[in-house]
Amino acid sequence: MNLLRGIRRKEKAITDINLMKKILQISEHVTIAMCKENEPYLVTLSHGYDSEQHCLYFHCAKEGKKIEFLEENNIVWGQALIDKGYIQGSCDHLYATVQFRGKVVFLTDFEEKKQALVNMIKKLDENPKEIMEKQLSEKSINRINIGRIDIEYMSGKEAKDAVISL
Repeated sequence: MNLLRGIRRKEKAITDINLMKKILQISEHVTIAMCKENEPYLVTLSHGYDSEQHCLYFHCAKEGKKIEFLEENNIVWGQALIDKGYIQGSCDHLYATVQFRGKVVFLTDFEEKKQALVNMIKKLDENPKEIMEKQLSEKSINRINIGRIDIEYMSGKEAKDAVISL
């Protein structure tokens, strides 16, 4: 099966790379699928997107099911979704989504971990400066596990208008 074949509904395709990057930047969460020994596993993560490096960062524990799966197979398939809501009376839903394939690497470099955390805090917190001052100590940065998803492929799809069919 060719997972990179493109989408069937060409009229809904997002072809603008900058729009896909914006969706990755502003989406509240990403969901990633992984596989170990032919057993799938799915998780939803808060994240930060670095458009220059074209990667997503997430934080997690240093052990657990997600780590076990990613240690065996670091290739993931993910999705970022902007839910624009259900359209009452039309039986339709508006959205923008980006699907991506990438490889997960866990960071060991202190400065890269710190920069990834800064990226995530700036995205998630209304007062990032205060949080960074409190949370970004050497001890806390060394204690946390940061994953980086290096994106190798992505495609986008958007439903801008309701499609009413009789």
